[in-house]
Amino acid sequence: MSDPTSGWLDGREHVLPVRIYYEDTDFTGMVYHANYLRYFERGRSDFFRLAGISHTALLALAEPTAFTLVRVEIDYKRAARIDDALLVRTTYDAVQGARLMVSQRITRGEELIAQAQLQAVCIDMAGRAKRPPREMVELLRPYFATP
Repeated sequence: MSDPTSGWLDGREHVLPVRIYYEDTDFTGMVYHANYLRYFERGRSDFFRLAGISHTALLALAEPTAFTLVRVEIDYKRAARIDDALLVRTTYDAVQGARLMVSQRITRGEELIAQAQLQAVCIDMAGRAKRPPREMVELLRPYFATP
């Protein structure tokens, strides 16, 4: 699947370009800390899209499926500023039961801006944890750290 707005896959890693606009910054001209969560979310969603996984299709299943984050650990290393061109780098590392383990980094060139370790849980529409659909896991399997 190809979509020029969704970044690209580079081996196991998805790469998504993000430009910093005035609306992303606080009064100092630096990116507001919570916006990094938005960039990480875009990276995870666009990785799914390029791997052939559609959030809309997951919701349309006989047993609708969604995701929620249950753990987010972010290390902020450098400040990003207005007009910066960043890359959000995402890897889906493993699936364990209902959990997806995700590693993400935001870089400006070779410089690390922020990195995160996340756990997303597959849920039903009542918010109960459930195993992700087998077809989804199979589409992600080539990208896991250990197949």
